[in-house]
Amino acid sequence: MKKGLRWLFIYILISGAAGTAARAQSEKEMAEEYFKKDDCPKALTYYTALLKTGFEKGYLKNYTSCIVKTKSWNEAEQFFKKQIKNDAFNAAWYYIYWGTLLEAQVKPQEAAKKNEQAIAVSGLRIDLKRDMADEFRSMSQPLWAKNALLNGREVSKRSDLFQLEMASVYRDLNEPENMIDELLSYGTRYQNIEVVQNMLQDFTKDEKEQALLEKVLYDKIQKFPNEGFYNEMLIWYQIQKKDFYKAFIQERALDKRFKYNGSRLYNLAMLALQNDDYVNAAAIFDHLVKEYPKGQIYPIARRMAIFSREEQVKNTYPVQRTEVQKLLAQYQQLVDELGINARTVEALRNMATLNAFYLDDFKKAIEIMQAAIEGGKLDKMFVDKCKLDLGDIYLLQGEPWEASLLYSQVEKSQKDDLLGYEAKLRNAKLHYYKGDFALAKEVLDILKKATSREIANDANELGLLIMDNTGLDSTETAMKQFSAVELLLFQNKKYEAIDSLKVLYERYKQHSLSDEILWLTAKTYMKLDSNQQAMSTLKLLYSKYSVDILGDDALFAMAKLDQEKLNNKDEAMKLYQELMEKYPGSIFVAESRKRFRLLRGDVVN
Repeated sequence: MKKGLRWLFIYILISGAAGTAARAQSEKEMAEEYFKKDDCPKALTYYTALLKTGFEKGYLKNYTSCIVKTKSWNEAEQFFKKQIKNDAFNAAWYYIYWGTLLEAQVKPQEAAKKNEQAIAVSGLRIDLKRDMADEFRSMSQPLWAKNALLNGREVSKRSDLFQLEMASVYRDLNEPENMIDELLSYGTRYQNIEVVQNMLQDFTKDEKEQALLEKVLYDKIQKFPNEGFYNEMLIWYQIQKKDFYKAFIQERALDKRFKYNGSRLYNLAMLALQNDDYVNAAAIFDHLVKEYPKGQIYPIARRMAIFSREEQVKNTYPVQRTEVQKLLAQYQQLVDELGINARTVEALRNMATLNAFYLDDFKKAIEIMQAAIEGGKLDKMFVDKCKLDLGDIYLLQGEPWEASLLYSQVEKSQKDDLLGYEAKLRNAKLHYYKGDFALAKEVLDILKKATSREIANDANELGLLIMDNTGLDSTETAMKQFSAVELLLFQNKKYEAIDSLKVLYERYKQHSLSDEILWLTAKTYMKLDSNQQAMSTLKLLYSKYSVDILGDDALFAMAKLDQEKLNNKDEAMKLYQELMEKYPGSIFVAESRKRFRLLRGDVVN
């Protein structure tokens, strides 16, 4: 062939191929355009042509959809027969969608036969069987998805195939026991605990399924005592339910069997503490103290056991001085045993704050805090935390300037750290207590952009309180009296604060502060364990201000009082239900729903 003719031939081939590609692209666009417009007769013409030149599942799906709409059953049957004959590689897909057409014609037996043929012609193609199962699930046919996956196991002679997929299918089929078995089998085979946990968290939302999971795990542990995976899963499940005692029992067994030296038990205890389960946190720390008296974990476990009990005492109203004194004796015993060093300075810090806030022994508190600072002087962060506490002690003692000086030192020392923002917030509160609202607001506006959400929220809340209740009278008298009461509360002078709040409410019933005065009064009564007075105040607040910002706060507090203190279960349920209905956007809705279900007798995570 001459050179010129050869190039002409190549050009013709390329042009033809380009023309074919362009034509195919044009046909695809036309098919999709007509399909979007619901013009099925025209769309069918293009999809038929496209599928004859090359298979694409999307074309077949749209083709089938149009057949159902136009009811062109005979035309479709002839088309599927030809395609299965001419395109054996994709025959399984044609059988599946042929079955869809038969379902649309209410011919379930014939549709089932097509699904059987689809699975049969897929042969040994394992990946195809997985894809087919996904397709059956998308068509809400989980039983056929199960059949496809089981066939894959059969032809491959591998019972471990598709375990995650089978778990999902069993979930669709409402067969929780089979679902759990598949997931646990996968977990033990591949030791991939995270995947199993994620799927179980998604799948076991029903109370019965959760109870079944717990039962199955206990059975597995008894049957396979050397398989730690089941213990791990049970611990995870119990932590999800915040049942730290049961988790402790399992974790203790693992600690002994695998020689973890208490490290995992320590983490569990800290988790219990973070979730306000002070009793079980203390029990776990006590166990560590007993089991590892010569280990590195001993000093911190000893201190954290006391600290857990401290948190329990501080959060049981009213706080009992005798219990505080017991805590101080335990801390002192720890310091006497181990001496003042890096391992015990935190205990000294706790002793100082307990003396100041609960025993009003400011002199002793300052002495102990200074000893803590000296003992931990090599740790700048620890020293600055102590300085913040020392500032609080001076404020309790009625020396605001000394307090502000210490706060400012920490602000400067920890300028770009969270502790620096905390120091700035305390200084802002100090300005607020003193009635210097403009200066407090200036600092709070800066803190609204703090990196810590908690600090930013506190700053925003106090800033709004100041903004909403100042400028209403030239002297800002009401706000100054209110902030003075807050200082009394900070200083633990709760009875004086109550008397002042009563006077304030009578004097400023028509002031914008009146709802805040009632809310603070109710919270103070609750801290004094004066629950009937707290309830009366909350009812007054709710009756007058239910449509204002504190309406849902008051209602939730009333419900909690009825549930936890006044043993009025029915009234608590009624109030939780009222909150969910009246304040659907409230931050208390999720907790109200959980408490309502618990009171009703449901099993709740």
